[in-house]
Amino acid sequence: MAKATTQYVCGACGYTSPRWLGKCPACEKFNTFAEELLPAPVTAKSAPKPRFASSKAVPLSAVEREKLTRVPSGIAEFDNVLGGGIVPASLVLIGGDPGVGKSTLLTQIAANLAKDHNVLYVSAEESCAQVKLRCERLQVTGEKLLLLNETCLENIAENIGENKFVVIDSIQAVYTEELNSTAGSVGQVRECATRLMRLAKSRGVTFFIIGHVTKEGALAGPKVLEHVMDTVLYFEGEGQENFKILRAVKNRFGSVQEVGVFEMTESGVRGMSDYSALFLSDSRGEAAGSAVTPSETGNRCMMVELQSLVAKTAYGLPRRMSLGVDYNKLIVLLAVLEKRCGVPFFNADVYCNAMGGMKLSEPSVDLAVCAALASGAAGKPVDKYTALFGEVGLTGEVRGVAFADKRVNECVKMGFRRVILPNKNLPLCEKYRNKIELVGISYVGQMLKYLDLK
Repeated sequence: MAKATTQYVCGACGYTSPRWLGKCPACEKFNTFAEELLPAPVTAKSAPKPRFASSKAVPLSAVEREKLTRVPSGIAEFDNVLGGGIVPASLVLIGGDPGVGKSTLLTQIAANLAKDHNVLYVSAEESCAQVKLRCERLQVTGEKLLLLNETCLENIAENIGENKFVVIDSIQAVYTEELNSTAGSVGQVRECATRLMRLAKSRGVTFFIIGHVTKEGALAGPKVLEHVMDTVLYFEGEGQENFKILRAVKNRFGSVQEVGVFEMTESGVRGMSDYSALFLSDSRGEAAGSAVTPSETGNRCMMVELQSLVAKTAYGLPRRMSLGVDYNKLIVLLAVLEKRCGVPFFNADVYCNAMGGMKLSEPSVDLAVCAALASGAAGKPVDKYTALFGEVGLTGEVRGVAFADKRVNECVKMGFRRVILPNKNLPLCEKYRNKIELVGISYVGQMLKYLDLK
C-alpha cells in the first residue's frame, strides 16, 4: 500500500510547505500551519480527458443586459444592505463573532422566504430539533421550510432538489469526501465554496452562507472564500448590547458602503428605521468634547456623534486611542490643530470615539473630529443643534466633500439649526437657506473662532 503523503497549509493565507513551520513566510503569522493529506496521484489511466471550452467571445454590443429581479427577504434593513433585495442565483456570506445573531437573522429570513418559496436550512452545527426550538422562540413558521442536519457537501447537493434558497450554517463545518483533510481546513473551505458557487450559477440556487471569524475579526479560511462570494456581510455588535450593525464589505449588485441597524429583541432581530437614538446621545451639548456629523453610508445619510476626551498625562509619552475613527487620521488631525490652530495636545492623553459602534472612514468627518478635539481641550461644549462636515488638509484648509446637499437635508430632517460646511459646497446647499443656517468656512481656525473654541 502506498504511503500517504501530507503537506502543511497555513490557515491564514493558504501558503503550503512540505514541513511544519512555526512562522508563515507569506503572512508572517505564528502557529497557523496544519497538516493535510494530499490526494492520490493521478495516473495515465485515471487522468480525465482534456475538455475544451465551447464558448466564443462576443462583442460588448451583442451582450444582452440581464434584468435583476430582486426578492424581498421580509426584513427591510437587510434588503437595503444587499442593495434592494436578494438577487437570485447569488452567494451571500455573513460573518460575525460567536453569539452575535447570525443564525437568528438567517432563520428569520428563511422563514420569511418560505412563505412563497421552497427553502432548505442546512444546519451543520446544530440538530434539527435545536433549529426548531429557535424558530419557536422567534415565533416564525414556514410550511415550505425544510431542515437538514448534514455536513457532507455531496449529501447536501442531493437534498437541494427544487429549493431555490439554501442556508448553510456554517461553511467551516461542511466537508467534501474527495479531500482527506478535516472540515474547516483551508483546502476544504476553498473546495466547498467553489462547488457551492457552481451549484448557484448552474441551477439558479441562492445560497446564504455563515462563516466563522478569527480572533482578529476577519473571516476564517482562505481569501478565496470571499472572492468567490457575490456579497460579503459582517454582523457586528457587542454581546451585551441589543443593537447590531450589518455592514457590506463586498457587493457585486450594490454599494459596499451600506450599513443596516438591527435591534436584538426577545422575538428575534428587528430592523431599525429610526436609529437617531443609537448614534446620538441625549446629553450632547451639555459636556465638552462632543460634535455631530452627517455620515454618508451607501444610499443613506446618518447623523453620528463623535466624542473626545482630553486628559492631562502624567507620563512623558501621551497616549492616543480611537474607536470608529482611523487612528492615523486622528494623529494627523491632532498635528493640524496643534500646528495651524495653536491647540496644545503635547501634554495630554487623547481618546476619540464614534457613538453606536459606527466606523467612519470617509474624509467628511475630519471637521467634526477637529471640533470634538478642540471642544475637549478647551472645556467648552458645542451647541447640540450644530452639525459639521468637511475634509481637513494638512495646511488647515477645509475642502469640499461629495453629497453635501444630501447631508444638509438630513440635518434639516433631524431638527438641527446650524450646519458648518466648506465654502465650496455652499452654492449647492443654498436651497436649504430658509430651513437651516449655513456657515461656510475655508480653514479650521474659522470654525474654532465661530464656535468660540480657540
